[in-house]
Amino acid sequence: MGVLRIRGQALPSGEMVDLYADGDRWTTDPVPGAELVAEGWLLPGLVDAHTHPGTEELGDPLDDDVLRAHLRQHAESGVTLIRAPGLADHPPAWFGTDPDLPRAVHAGPWFAQEGQFFDAWGRRPSHADLPALAGAQAAATGWVKLIGDWFPGDPPFPEPVLRDVVGAVHRAGGRVAVHAMNAEGCAVAVAAGVDSLEHGMWLDPALLATMAAQGTALTPTLAVMTSSLQRRRDAPDTPRNRWYVGGATQHPGLVAAAAEAGVTLLAGTDSRPHGRVADEVRALAAAGVPAHEALAAGSWSARDYLGLPGLAEGAPADAVVYAEDPRADLGQLDKPTAVVLRGRRVR
Repeated sequence: MGVLRIRGQALPSGEMVDLYADGDRWTTDPVPGAELVAEGWLLPGLVDAHTHPGTEELGDPLDDDVLRAHLRQHAESGVTLIRAPGLADHPPAWFGTDPDLPRAVHAGPWFAQEGQFFDAWGRRPSHADLPALAGAQAAATGWVKLIGDWFPGDPPFPEPVLRDVVGAVHRAGGRVAVHAMNAEGCAVAVAAGVDSLEHGMWLDPALLATMAAQGTALTPTLAVMTSSLQRRRDAPDTPRNRWYVGGATQHPGLVAAAAEAGVTLLAGTDSRPHGRVADEVRALAAAGVPAHEALAAGSWSARDYLGLPGLAEGAPADAVVYAEDPRADLGQLDKPTAVVLRGRRVR
């Protein structure tokens, strides 16, 4: 296979670039005979920062064939990097390295408290054992995911425990993601200094300034929350349903406020079918996040947050190409003209 070349206006700057794939790295040095495979508007690929591939149903064991199929859906849509904050099991060695499938970072199986989360998933060590186990997980993969709370009324992880986990993980060079959908769970996570708050339903807006100052990102999974609102509204009136409807109804306003406060937003889908991070980007924009920032949450900003540069000399050779500026029409995200992953065209 010869050298691949792309050219066009590279986001976020919009400057014209001419890039050549030197193996798995971009170079601006012209390569004679390189094949121009696409030109237009260039992104360093889309990023789904909250996805759980590898199972068909909640509680199923991790399945290699299903995992590959889900990751192919991501790649086909222009996703070149995913973060899996929680998997049904430790993934196979090819996860994140297969040349045809997205790069990946992951947190291994979730950590949860007894009586919370899905029975067949996750690990439930004692509070005393959790920091050391979390530190070991972080040393192995870079991320740890905790189910910080579960249903309304369930107690969150105690703040001292969560602080100990954050300390152990940070000493190991890793980061902590926490699922929280109750006000108390969100408050504990922010007070403990976690690195990313997943969902964040019922988050007190007064905490957004603290999150911005300490670098706690928010992955609001907005599209999946709001898409189920009408069904929830039509369902029988129960305390749990009122909790969900109330939180999901106010969630778009919270997300817009988070963007205005300078909180790092990450686009994540948390649902099937996989490869629909474009829906989350559009949901962020519909909530009031400027289109440029909404797209950043699902591309260059998320990539930078996860440790990878964008379209620059020496950067990993990932890109997705569109015929028109996707910021002017986020519908363009459904129509990539080319997807390049590790210097190879995969679409």
